[in-house]
Amino acid sequence: MEGNSCNSPTSISQLPDDCLCLIFQFLDCYEDRESFGLTCHRWLKIQNSGRVSLQFECSFTYLGISSLSQTPISIGSFHLNRMLNRFKQLQSLSLSGCVELSDSDLMGLQSYGPSLQCLYLDCCFGVTDNGIGFIARGCPNLTIVGLYRCNVTDVGLHMLSSACMGLRDVNLAHCSLISDNGIKAISRSCRQLRAIRISYCRNISGVGFQGCSPTLSYLEADSCKLESEGILGIASGGGLEYLSLFDLNWWLTGNVLTTIGSGLVTKLKVLNLRCCRTIDDDSITAIAEGCPLLQEWNLALCHEVRLAGWKSIGLNCRNMKKLHVNRCRNLCDRGVKALREGCRQLSVLYISGCRQITIVSMEMFKITRGNVAIVEEEIMCIAPDWAFKL
Repeated sequence: MEGNSCNSPTSISQLPDDCLCLIFQFLDCYEDRESFGLTCHRWLKIQNSGRVSLQFECSFTYLGISSLSQTPISIGSFHLNRMLNRFKQLQSLSLSGCVELSDSDLMGLQSYGPSLQCLYLDCCFGVTDNGIGFIARGCPNLTIVGLYRCNVTDVGLHMLSSACMGLRDVNLAHCSLISDNGIKAISRSCRQLRAIRISYCRNISGVGFQGCSPTLSYLEADSCKLESEGILGIASGGGLEYLSLFDLNWWLTGNVLTTIGSGLVTKLKVLNLRCCRTIDDDSITAIAEGCPLLQEWNLALCHEVRLAGWKSIGLNCRNMKKLHVNRCRNLCDRGVKALREGCRQLSVLYISGCRQITIVSMEMFKITRGNVAIVEEEIMCIAPDWAFKL
């Protein structure tokens, strides 16, 4: 009898929970992981405890690739609390696109939010400072937060930065109610801040970044009303690797951007100055000389860059791999020659609509620099992969 007991088959249902958790973790197939909990209530509990990420159907990502459903789901406090109670180990939650979500719906985060590290509320138009207060009290371990187009003010940013000092990535693009005061709270309190997006925040001049952490390496400030002191503040941390200033204030004089090349941002690799129509040769020369690691530079529609600027780029940008010069009115044959004879690491040249360049000049470029791809399509700078990793 004793021998028969030892040789009797063991059912998988007799395995302890930690073994079932281990089996679930090793499932590579998405369909297998999703159907794991259909076996029984016990297995469903194991599946729920193993879920670390949740994104609703109406959500979308930072990449701007919308996955909004044709019939948006209405998410309220009942649904959210139920999900948070079910998935107690959630590290990432996306409610992006839940346009009817209100501040009161976020109250559940006060009880269930400590494990959350990433929270996306992009286009949650009903979320204001009151909702941010609930998040601040319940989610102290947040490292990534998306508030794109939310109605948050400086008050909300003060609460968030005081409670979530480990923030590394913050999206505030199109948050029209915030100012330098709120930015100052984020940059001073969150000393691990790595990336921030403030594009189209017209009340920000940039001075709030003064004294920011050297960990800040990614900044999008497209179409902002930045001022001279603000640009100096942005550069003050010294750690910037990606900087986008698309459509900078048209009234700023061209030499304002010399600050970028003053030795404060020597780590800069990607710089987007598209539509900065007043940037002049002095700024171009300063940046070319002061940013030796620059690999991609967008100067499309920068009409005031002339021969001296193109010569400086050819001479100093030894690590340049991608250069955008679409529709630059003052790029001529001599400027193309300077780029052809310099920029030895160049692999892609985005060029179109430059009326002063002759066909002979371009053919000469193609012959002597056959390794450089000539692209006539106009695109923005490509953000590094790490900018979108959770």
